[in-house]
Amino acid sequence: MDDRSAKRTTPGEFINQVKAEANKVVWPTRQETVTTAIFVAALMVILAVFFLGVDSLFGALVKWLLSLA
Repeated sequence: MDDRSAKRTTPGEFINQVKAEANKVVWPTRQETVTTAIFVAALMVILAVFFLGVDSLFGALVKWLLSLA
């Protein structure tokens, strides 16, 4: 089937379809957004401290190995 023979959507129909789909979106509440943001921030801090420790450990290990040479 040729793509040109398919019915084309008019700009007005497109806008109406976009509005219909936007109305189906379930937006989070303010409380859900705040809770998620706090959770993400806490995990970022935990992971940053973890990777700082791992990086420091490997840095000290490499420094010790280089001091043996």
